[in-house]
Amino acid sequence: MKDKVNEIQISYKDRISISKSPSIKSSSDAAELLFEYWDKDTIALYENFKVVLLNNSNRVKGIYELSKGGITGTLVDIRILFATILKSLTVGIILSHNHPSGKLQASNADIQLTKKIQKAAQFFDIAVLDHVIITPNGNFYSFADNGIL
Repeated sequence: MKDKVNEIQISYKDRISISKSPSIKSSSDAAELLFEYWDKDTIALYENFKVVLLNNSNRVKGIYELSKGGITGTLVDIRILFATILKSLTVGIILSHNHPSGKLQASNADIQLTKKIQKAAQFFDIAVLDHVIITPNGNFYSFADNGIL
């Protein structure tokens, strides 16, 4: 008799045609999209970390909320991040988190995390196009625009 094991199922389902999905051409495109989809009731309360998943034409496949944190930080599990990226057959990503304080500056922890994700992404030929920090009033800080990526 064989031992029984759990079945693993991995899926990604298109709900809209990718041709109707927005295309990201700049950091302001990314920030506008992210701010539109951010929960306005919580953006000023606690940090969230999200990733925009892109196809090879920089069309948005989806936005995945990876974590909800506390007032001054949120935990990012890189294994879950890459499980999501790989499941969705994504070739480019834009990382994002919010600063409830409204501070438009990347912390050392933000920079180190981004570099760690960027290094891991290279193994899978995934492009980390930007890391965008969103504030409650809709302003943003782009790592790419500021030469960090």
